[in-house]
Amino acid sequence: MEHIKEIILCKYGEVILKGANRSTFEAQLLRDVKRRAALFGHYDIRARQSTVYVEPLDTDAEDAIDGVFAQLKKVFGFVALCKAAVCEKDMDAILAAAKAYLPEKLANVSTFKCESRRSDKRFPLSSPEISGEVGGAVLEACPHLTVDVQNPDVVVKTEIREEYAYIHAGQDKGAGGMPLGSAGKGMLLLSGGIDSPVAGYRMMKRGMTVECVHFESFPYTSEAAREKVFELARELAEFCGTVKVHVISLTHIQEAIRDHCEEDYFTLLLRRFMMRLASRSAEENSCPVLVTGESLGQVASQTLKAMVCTEDAADRPVFRPLVGMDKEEIIEIAREIGTFDTSTLPYDDCCTVFTPRHPKTQPELYKVVNEENRIDAAALTDEAWETRHCVVLRQGE
Repeated sequence: MEHIKEIILCKYGEVILKGANRSTFEAQLLRDVKRRAALFGHYDIRARQSTVYVEPLDTDAEDAIDGVFAQLKKVFGFVALCKAAVCEKDMDAILAAAKAYLPEKLANVSTFKCESRRSDKRFPLSSPEISGEVGGAVLEACPHLTVDVQNPDVVVKTEIREEYAYIHAGQDKGAGGMPLGSAGKGMLLLSGGIDSPVAGYRMMKRGMTVECVHFESFPYTSEAAREKVFELARELAEFCGTVKVHVISLTHIQEAIRDHCEEDYFTLLLRRFMMRLASRSAEENSCPVLVTGESLGQVASQTLKAMVCTEDAADRPVFRPLVGMDKEEIIEIAREIGTFDTSTLPYDDCCTVFTPRHPKTQPELYKVVNEENRIDAAALTDEAWETRHCVVLRQGE
């Protein structure tokens, strides 16, 4: 039997809506695809007709195609991906490829239907005619199957494109969104909880490159808590390749707040310091916005008035991609992207240190500022800033 060449077809999402600047988005997509494919071998990668083609160039690359496919499902900008057989644009070649390629793909299903698409309108058969021919070949090669045009287990699709014909049995959902790097850069306040990694993921999905700032309070927080955050960053790196985590100590700030300020304001005051330090980190790393995992009303520091009071200390816009989501929605995404289990490890972060018994839920900004004036906020911020250091986490490390 003739060897069947298999490639990966990655279908565009919102990128197809772009106009004169579409090539910029395509370049970002191709950069991410090439980086991931290079982990597995040598592939020819090209973009045509709103599709990125990923073609193995040697036997080793062919053998690794499943690994590449799994990686490409994490590339933002694709709505669907499939592995497809490649053949000449000739009906005999198409039918031969269908009989050779599809039985393994259809071994565990019971029903199917055929669809066809002719990008090359010069092909002599119409789309319904192609589907009928291919359907007959599938039934001949897979006698256990029956046709179900209403609710099939698998849709077998034949695509007649500009160079070749492609046959595939079903497609997987892509990551969606916009190509990573197409929407600037933001500084994510990354804690060890469930919400902030999801917030980072959602901004990456919209094309934003994310760096992280993490606040610790050693010895009140542990080395294990820090490693938990680094593991979350590694899990986010699966979607973007590399994540930088800027670590800053808040120990002296929290002790000063504890010793000199009213207990009910502890968390609000701490959050204001976080905003100041995150803003500095964002400025130093060319991030015009901050990103947080706040969800309106989820905890005392995330009421509307509380968020107004904390954002007052930032010097740039604060993006809150989870602000209108409930906890179950956030947890569902955390499970999907693989961060939930790490986020729920039982290691406290700095937000749980000196937690007030009765935190202010409807604070007035002027009262918060009055409490803050009991300590030297500028000096404490400068001291904390000097503790900063950066850790770079890369995919696969």
